[in-house]
Amino acid sequence: MRMPILALGVVAGVAGPAGPAAAQNYPWCAVYDVGDAAYNCGFVTYEQCRASVSGIGGTCMLNTAYNPAATPRAHRRNK
Repeated sequence: MRMPILALGVVAGVAGPAGPAAAQNYPWCAVYDVGDAAYNCGFVTYEQCRASVSGIGGTCMLNTAYNPAATPRAHRRNK
C-alpha cells in the first residue's frame, strides 16, 4: 500500500511544477506532398521552409494563425 502512494507522490511532484504548454508561433508553414496534406508551421523564414520541402516536394505558405510577439516599447524620459 505504501509503494503506490509513494509512486503517486513522485509523479505528482515531478509533473506538478510544469507550466502550461504553449503552441509555437512561427510565420511560415510547409505543406508537404505526401499523399494527404502534412503541415509544419515551425519556420521563421521563407528560406528555412523552402529548404525543408526541397527534395520532398511541397510548398510554403504564410501561417494565417501567426501572431507576432509584442515587442517591449522603449521608455522615453520627459525633460
